[in-house]
Amino acid sequence: MAQSGQRVKSSQRKGGSPTRRRRPLDEQGIIPILARAVREVENAAERGGKVSPSNRTKFQVAALLVREERARVKEDREVPEGERAEVLKRLDGLAGIMAKTAARDTTLIQLLAPDAKVSDAAKLMRRDMLLASGAELEPDDLIIVTEPAPVKPEVAKQVMPTSVKRAQLANPFLAPDFSALASLPKPQTARLSNWELIEPLFRSFEYGAGGQAASMDLPEAGSLVTPGGMELMRHQARLIEAVRAGHRSFLLADEPGLGKTAQALMAANVAQAFPLLVVVPNVVKTNWAREVQRWIPQRSSTVVHGDGDDLDAFADVIIVNYEILDRHVGWLGRFGFKGVVVDEAHFIKNATSQRSRHVQALATSIRAVTPKALMMALTGTPLINQIEDFRMIWKFLGWIDDKKPLGELMVKLEETGLTPVDPGFFAEARRCVIDMGIVRRKKVDVAADIPARRIADIPVELDDEYGRSIRDSERALISRLVERYRRVAAAREVPPVGVDAELVRLVAQSELEESKGSTNGDNVFTLVRRIGTAKAVLAADYTTQLARNVGKVVFFAKHIDVMDAAEAHFAAAGLKSVSVRGDQSTKTRQEAIDAFTNDEDVAVIVCSLSAAGVGLNLQAASNVVLAELSWTSAEQTQAIDRVHRIGQELPVTAWRILAAQTIDARIADLIDSKAGLAARALDGSDEVLSQEGTVQLQALVAMLTEALGR
Repeated sequence: MAQSGQRVKSSQRKGGSPTRRRRPLDEQGIIPILARAVREVENAAERGGKVSPSNRTKFQVAALLVREERARVKEDREVPEGERAEVLKRLDGLAGIMAKTAARDTTLIQLLAPDAKVSDAAKLMRRDMLLASGAELEPDDLIIVTEPAPVKPEVAKQVMPTSVKRAQLANPFLAPDFSALASLPKPQTARLSNWELIEPLFRSFEYGAGGQAASMDLPEAGSLVTPGGMELMRHQARLIEAVRAGHRSFLLADEPGLGKTAQALMAANVAQAFPLLVVVPNVVKTNWAREVQRWIPQRSSTVVHGDGDDLDAFADVIIVNYEILDRHVGWLGRFGFKGVVVDEAHFIKNATSQRSRHVQALATSIRAVTPKALMMALTGTPLINQIEDFRMIWKFLGWIDDKKPLGELMVKLEETGLTPVDPGFFAEARRCVIDMGIVRRKKVDVAADIPARRIADIPVELDDEYGRSIRDSERALISRLVERYRRVAAAREVPPVGVDAELVRLVAQSELEESKGSTNGDNVFTLVRRIGTAKAVLAADYTTQLARNVGKVVFFAKHIDVMDAAEAHFAAAGLKSVSVRGDQSTKTRQEAIDAFTNDEDVAVIVCSLSAAGVGLNLQAASNVVLAELSWTSAEQTQAIDRVHRIGQELPVTAWRILAAQTIDARIADLIDSKAGLAARALDGSDEVLSQEGTVQLQALVAMLTEALGR
C-alpha cells in the first residue's frame, strides 16, 4: 500500500508487521470479516458478468489483508504451532475462493498484483476492517492522508461563450433555491445504515418482479392539449400529471417510439423548469430543437455547436451533445438550470467515461443550487448487458451515490421494516425504487394503433474464396480455444471431469481480452467484421429487391466499408440513396433524413448503427435491413424502432442478413436471448435469465463448449 503521501500508518512489531490483539479463531478477529467479504464478492461474481466497483474494492482489500495476516502469523513466534497451522489453513481457503472468483471475472486478477494502485476507498475499507477485527491501531492510523487530486486535463479545454457572459451580467445575483429543502424527507432511524444496499437493490430487479412491470403508479390524465396545439396520448399525459402533482425525478424507460421527447418537454413546461438543459447524442440535436417548437412553441431553444459561438444563452432550452460537454461543463454547472434532461441515458452507464463523469458533475452542481430541479433520464434501453447498468442513471437522478441510497429512497427502504436477509425484501425494495420515478410502458399496452413488428432472418451463403477463408478463420479460432482449455486443464492437480463450465468461461474471457488489441483475422472481432464485409453486396442486393417491391427501406450497417459497398451497389442498380454517418455535420445529416422522408425518388437511407440508431424518426419506411449484427439486443431494438413508432401505419419487418455456417447465426440467437434481461427487470417477465456477460463472451463460451462436447 506504499504510495508517496498516501500510506496508512500502523504500529509495527520488529519485522514490520502490524501489532494486533490476538482473538479466538471462531467468530472474532480478522478472518471472519475477510470470509464475509470474500463470500460477498464470490456471490456477486457467480451471478455473472463483472463485479461492481464496490465489490472490486472489497476484493482488493481482502487480498491485501490475507497477505498481511499470513505474514504476521508466520513471523509471530508467540502464536502456538497448532493455532498458526489453523490460521494458515483458513487463509489458504480464502485465497482459494478468491482465485475461483478471479476465474469468473478475470479483470480482478490485476488487483492482486503487488504494485496495483490502492484507492482512497480501499484504504478506508482496510482501516475499517482492521478496527472491526479488534486490531489495536494508534491515533495516526485512523487518518488516511491523500495527495491532492491532479488537475483534470479537460479543465484546459473549458470555454465561456460570449452570450453566456452577457446572460450572467444580465442576472448577476443568481441565488440558490433552498425553499424545497424543508420538504425533503430524512430517515428517522439508522436501521439500515450498516447494510450494503446498492447490490441488493440491483438484484431486486431480478428476483422481486413477481410479474409486475417496473412502472410507478401515475395519476389519470387531465387535458391532452399542449401549448403547440398538439395532442398528447393518454400514457404521455399521465406522466405530465405526476409532474403537476410535484414529482421531479424520472427514469422514463418507455419502449422506443412512444414519445419520450414530448413527455420531457411537457414535463418541463408544467414544472416551469426553465432554463432547461438537454444533453443528447449529436445526431438528434436538431431534432430536439424542432420538437421544442412543436410542443412548447412559446419557449425558445438554442443548440450548442463547437465552442458555442452562436449560442443564445437567453433561450429557455439549451441543447448540448455529449461529445462537447468537456468544453462546456464549467459554465453549464453554474448557469442556474431548473431542470436537466439526459436523452439516451444508457450512454452514461460507464462510470469511467468522460461523458458519464461530466453528466454526473452537472447533476451535482445543479442540485446544489436547485435541490428540487426536474431531473429526467430518457432511454428505451436502460439495461444493455447487466443489471448494474442502472447505477449511473440512478446516481444522475440523485437516488443513490457511490455507496448507498440517498434521501427519499433511504426513507422508503427504512419504512419497509425489512433488511436484505428478510423474506419479501427484494419485492419491497424494487417497489421503493420504482416509486422514485421509474416509468416503463410497452407499445403493446399503450399504443394499440401502432402496427405489429417482426424480425425475419435471411440466411445467405458465402460460397466464394473470401467466404471459405472466413470459415477457415473461425475453425482456427475454435482450435485455439480448445488447445488453451486443454493446456490449462492438464496443468491442474485434479483434471476436470467432463466439460468444466467455469474453466470454459475463464478461457473465453482470456481470449476476449487478448482479442481487443489484436488485428489477427482469427479473433472474434475481426472475424465478425470480415463476415459483415462479405455480406455487404448480398444485403444491398436484397435491399434493392425490397425497395422495388415495397417502397422505401432503411439499411443499417456497423462499418463504413459495408456502407460504402452498399451505396455503390444502389447507385449501380439505379436507386437513389442517402446516408447518415457519424462524421457528418448536423446540417448534412438532417438534410439526408428530410430527403428520405419527403423525396419520393430517395428509395434507401443507409445508416450507421451507432450514429443513426437513436433518436431519429424514419417511419417513412416500414422495412429495415440489418446488414450487420449489433453486439447488443438494445442497439438492434433501437435501430428497428427508428421505423416502429407512433405514427407508423404499416406493419414493420426487420430483415436480418445472416451468413450461413458461421458465427453470425450464433450471435443472432444470443442477441435475442439478451432481450430477457430487460423483460425480467422492467416488464415483469418470469423468464429465466442467462448468465450476464457480453454477447462476444457468450459466443466464445458457446463455441468452445460445443467443440469440447464433440
